Amino acid sequence: MAFHVYIMASRRNGTLYIGHTDDLARRVFEHQSRERGFTAKYGCTMLVWCELHETRESAQIRERQMKEWRRVWKLRLIEESNPDWRDLAQDFLG
Repeated sequence: MAFHVYIMASRRNGTLYIGHTDDLARRVFEHQSRERGFTAKYGCTMLVWCELHETRESAQIRERQMKEWRRVWKLRLIEESNPDWRDLAQDFLG
């Protein structure tokens, strides 16, 4: 089973949400539905970065580390792999 750590954004340089999941397509769909919680409040519907992990534990550790990072580090991480801030959800949702 694969696990992902991911970053959702409201827009380029907007509000960021970091999470981890074992079903990235489902989780992105939930964020895009804006039904509840942080996503509903701040509109973080764009998948702008993700990273694959082999275990849930390693994904959880990475998520916790990244949540402690300075914002500029998170933005740099996104810019390095996705400089146009393209919504990567298309790659996972078909």
